[in-house]
Amino acid sequence: MSSDKFENLSRREQESLTMPEIIKSLRKLGGRALTKNIREDILMRDNVIPESFITQKVASQQSGREYRPFAYIFNFSVKNLEFAGFLTRPKRGEVELTKMGREFDLSQLDLQRDIYAKADVQWKKRREQNLVEHRKNAVPDGLEDDAIDDDPADNWRLDLQNALLRISPAKFELFARRLVKAMGVDLDEKIGVKLSGDGGLDGFGYLTTDDFRTARVAIQAKRWSSMVPSPEIDKFRGAMDKYNAEFGIFVATSTFSREAIKAARTGTRVITLIDGDRLIDLVAKYELYVKPVVTFELDDFFREED
Repeated sequence: MSSDKFENLSRREQESLTMPEIIKSLRKLGGRALTKNIREDILMRDNVIPESFITQKVASQQSGREYRPFAYIFNFSVKNLEFAGFLTRPKRGEVELTKMGREFDLSQLDLQRDIYAKADVQWKKRREQNLVEHRKNAVPDGLEDDAIDDDPADNWRLDLQNALLRISPAKFELFARRLVKAMGVDLDEKIGVKLSGDGGLDGFGYLTTDDFRTARVAIQAKRWSSMVPSPEIDKFRGAMDKYNAEFGIFVATSTFSREAIKAARTGTRVITLIDGDRLIDLVAKYELYVKPVVTFELDDFFREED
């Protein structure tokens, strides 16, 4: 299926293709996983959803902010599967297959009978409840917020993403080296610190994996808004050869193509890929040039009528 054909399908048709892929990914990931890990797995696998659609970003007509159309299709699909009893949400950002979700024969799946017949009833109840409560949706392009898996408290992630794209390539390389240092790599003071002449590396260091074994680690950093293709992985591996690096860490502000991910996993030396989403997760983990802010979210107890 071409990208154009998938993009031209109705939202319901796109959901119909996405829901079985979510179940397949969850089964592969052990039955319980973060939604972002499921999206990553769907991107990696060759399936009916084009890679270009999964990674596409567009600007909202209402707010002007960028978002991924696939994220909305994915979130609606997850909600449909939850309404139909195929999965549950143990906590925010995570889903788990139910017994039915684990055992259902997908070759016998009838989307209307097994999913939409149940999900449509629940969506109708949600809409009626929203009308009663006079709620106004604030989701780009008129999509219902009930299906959106984004947390307003995570707006800082978009701010950081935009900030990383604004800094110079040299400063981003410095930032990437600082991140890798926080991850436990002892950086070399000479290799990979120049803007040119280091054989395509943006950093180099040493990682002690136990009390006596130290591995050489090569670092590559790309401050890109476009997808990183597989030839960039091949070039990086060539730079690793020059310095006999056992490991490679490729840091990018964007995503990696399916072929790039496959190339990184090929051969005896696997390259660790850190895309934009994981990069932001690591910034939060190591509190790298960010400060945590503690806040509280009201429970449903305060929203229920007496």
